[in-house]
Amino acid sequence: MYIANNRHKNYISIWLAFMFCIISLMIIIGGATRLTDSGLSITKWELFKGFLPPFTKLEWENYFDQYKLIPEFTQQNYSMTLEEFKVIFWWEWIHRFLGRVIGISFIVPLIFFSLKVGFKNLTNLYLIFILICFQGLIGWYMVQSGLTERLDVSHYRLSLHLVIAFVILSLVFWNFLNTKNLHLPEKKINQYLPILFLFLLFCQIILGAFVSGMDAGKIYNTWPLMGLNYYPDDNTIKNLININSFNEPSIVQFLHRNLAYVILLFYLFILIKIYRNKYSALYFIINLIGFFLLIQIFLGILTLISGVKIVYASLHQISSIFLVSSSLYLLYLNVQKQS
Repeated sequence: MYIANNRHKNYISIWLAFMFCIISLMIIIGGATRLTDSGLSITKWELFKGFLPPFTKLEWENYFDQYKLIPEFTQQNYSMTLEEFKVIFWWEWIHRFLGRVIGISFIVPLIFFSLKVGFKNLTNLYLIFILICFQGLIGWYMVQSGLTERLDVSHYRLSLHLVIAFVILSLVFWNFLNTKNLHLPEKKINQYLPILFLFLLFCQIILGAFVSGMDAGKIYNTWPLMGLNYYPDDNTIKNLININSFNEPSIVQFLHRNLAYVILLFYLFILIKIYRNKYSALYFIINLIGFFLLIQIFLGILTLISGVKIVYASLHQISSIFLVSSSLYLLYLNVQKQS
């Protein structure tokens, strides 16, 4: 993205920073929607009609009647009142409303800036907008999985929805960095190290979505052992190498725990390499990553032993945004060349 006019570049930078913040909020609200079991409260795909919430009693009752038809109500929440339904409805409505706001907040300024600096200079941002639209479709694809036979959405579709959200966030952040005149380090580490580190983080995000989607965090609420053992005693080691293991809550929790240890060890490897080779320009960012990583691990343990209290689980997801962003910045410093 090349923009000669510094004033336009500054405006685009501010806009991308705003988009980063609102997409981060979307991820946080999405996590809270899942944690409060609110994601199936709106059972229709309402692209335009759903922009405004229900105002009359009749409108509320119509939404509630639609919810009463799905298994989550008939098999689990059959005693729910209209007032209780409103609580889960608002979480899902806010989540969808933010999705619409993100789409509008992205495309309108993008068209405006395209007229100012040229379409070709912002082509990559149009690709992000396409991904944002695709994310909306994936969100509905996810919801559909819980409307007929399941009590919850598919954890596979949930993980896809979450990963795409982080991909969009990462692309926005990367383009934001492109608008800044950053001083890039002369001495750099091998770029494959931060790439692999980010890959492991995204794998952990996938496993985290599996844990959330199957409520796997509500079993084995002990640490460092799972109950009385390191490996869950309701499963066998043989199941660990079975493709169906991703449908086993205890194994998914086991994998999520142990990938965290792998990520920590790999981080320490990168840290030692940077300090041993005296890459002083990378000291701050690698220390910042370590800070967020330790917070992430601490919050993960706290979430687990608390029985997945919403406040701790939400903070755990918030810290993952900071961890991914700081790791992306490390990658940026090591792959970009000074212009």
